[in-house]
Amino acid sequence: MIRLIFVVLFLVVFLILSIPVFLIEWLIGKVNPRARDISSLRIVQAAFKVIAFLSGCHVTVIGEENIPKEAALFIGNHRSYFDIVLTYARCPDLTSYIAKIEIAKVPLLSTWMRFLHCLFLDRQDIKQGLKTILSAIDLIKNGISVFIFPEGTRCTDAEQTKLLPFHEGSFKVATKTDCLIVPVALTNTSKVFEDHIPFIRRTDIVLEYGKPFRPSELSKEQKKVIGSYTGNIIKEMLQKNLQ
Repeated sequence: MIRLIFVVLFLVVFLILSIPVFLIEWLIGKVNPRARDISSLRIVQAAFKVIAFLSGCHVTVIGEENIPKEAALFIGNHRSYFDIVLTYARCPDLTSYIAKIEIAKVPLLSTWMRFLHCLFLDRQDIKQGLKTILSAIDLIKNGISVFIFPEGTRCTDAEQTKLLPFHEGSFKVATKTDCLIVPVALTNTSKVFEDHIPFIRRTDIVLEYGKPFRPSELSKEQKKVIGSYTGNIIKEMLQKNLQ
């Protein structure tokens, strides 16, 4: 329970102290939007690294050399809130995460997310969902990577290699731009918190970045099931890292 208390206290203090920082970041953005974006990225990354430390997360990273220099679509499996904490802390450049619309209502946190070009998806509104995907396509074209958990929600199955069906629509960001797709496998993240709420426990986690590929490199048949194709790559990494 002590880890949970430390994490909650840190989050509260960080968000409160963020209020004057928002003004500074806004002023920086008026002069140099790129500088504002990068400074916001590094501030949030630092906060996430502290959260990971307080939570006792020991992360082994595999395939970091597979992260491309250009804007790409990162596709990951989703089992924990810590998936975002651990992956965002390692983003080398601007990366937009697509989050559920409910998070847009969280004070201060949503402000940081908007500074970082994150998008909010209403899963109940198909028209709004299409607009979100179109916005993500524009981000890729403007050199900002996008990270999506195409399962749409956290998988709660006890089997660590289990994946919910990937929403094929998530991959339009790549099929419309032919950007690189980077499969990301997160192993054991649910063991940090979700498997034993409300306790946070020290956990050994494996974060693996698979070899990137472009939709244009796939066969016609593979393109039709690009979600399943990518999911199988992630599942293979999960199975390997659980051994």
